Amino acid sequence: MLEIKDSVAVITGGASGLGLSIAHYWVEQGGKVVLGDVAESALTEAQAKLSGDVATVVCDVTKEADCTRLAETAIAEFGKINLVAPFAGIIMDGLMLSTDRETGKVKKKMSLEQFQKVVDINLTGVFLTVRETVEQMINHDCRGLICLVSSTGSLGTAGQINYSSTKAAMSVMPKVLTAEFFRRGFADRIRCVAIAPGYCATPILENMNQAALDKILKDVPIRRLIDPQELASLAGELYRNEALAGDVFYIHGGLRLGSRG
Repeated sequence: MLEIKDSVAVITGGASGLGLSIAHYWVEQGGKVVLGDVAESALTEAQAKLSGDVATVVCDVTKEADCTRLAETAIAEFGKINLVAPFAGIIMDGLMLSTDRETGKVKKKMSLEQFQKVVDINLTGVFLTVRETVEQMINHDCRGLICLVSSTGSLGTAGQINYSSTKAAMSVMPKVLTAEFFRRGFADRIRCVAIAPGYCATPILENMNQAALDKILKDVPIRRLIDPQELASLAGELYRNEALAGDVFYIHGGLRLGSRG
């Protein structure tokens, strides 16, 4: 079993949302964090909220140089990397094709930019972050976990062909990376898993119309949103337990995805 105390977590999207929740959890357990985010002012605010050893890096995860700098900063500041949480991501929902109700003809298409931007950040950004941090972990004999974030959206959600595609990719990455690590002889030191949350209590959901929120919660057996700290706690347990590798772990309150059974 690994201990969080004195371990080093590298977290992208770390200035807000689920990334910041994991950062809070990590420092509360005695760990150290390196936060990467594209928003410099938000990083400064996040660092001020966290007590403990915290380093920040302004990082655009779609840029190789930024991801390299993020990984190198962790080594320079704290000498190791133990948890990698590439949580930077965006949502730009929309139907691939929208039709006119009267004519039935296509009136609008999802733009290439709308599709590509989500892929660039949610998928390419994860690849670059993981590649650069794992390189440092290997070269500095680190032990730990790559914890990706998938989603129940990976199962396929209308209006999210861009987002769902990237989250489906996160679902297969743990198996691919675990196989590669195994072939190269370090799967006992560096593991990879993914967390797939359902509806989490982020500001977007908490501040939505109450009737719409109630409709969402009708399909959640525990009748509430997932607390981000519950997700952070799961990440912590996945880190501690070295028998957990190569799989996706759902945290969705028993979400039925439209079927009450």
